[in-house]
Amino acid sequence: MNLKLIFTAFILFAIGQSVVWFQVNGPIIWPIAKQYRWILILLGIPITYIFMKATESAVNGFDGEFWPSRFVSFVIGIIIFSVLTWIFRGEGINIKTAVCLCLAVTIIFIQLFWK
Repeated sequence: MNLKLIFTAFILFAIGQSVVWFQVNGPIIWPIAKQYRWILILLGIPITYIFMKATESAVNGFDGEFWPSRFVSFVIGIIIFSVLTWIFRGEGINIKTAVCLCLAVTIIFIQLFWK
């Protein structure tokens, strides 16, 4: 396990998930974003590259295993979605969502520390 590569994957997944949040939710929240849908669609190209590099870094960091990288991507996506939805939509985290977030973080810990 290479923690530097895993940390790099975390950062790249967080960036990718953040940009995706704005890409898919922006036109719903901000009317002006509807006018620029093609720009948002074209953002898919660099977003894909970010996710490719993040996955490569995660797989290499987890000694060639694919499953941990998928779980890391999923969990970071859930966390980023929760934070950005709270910031931009004011949708708080209720008990059910908090439990789900705790379970998501538990998945990360299992992947990192269970040998």
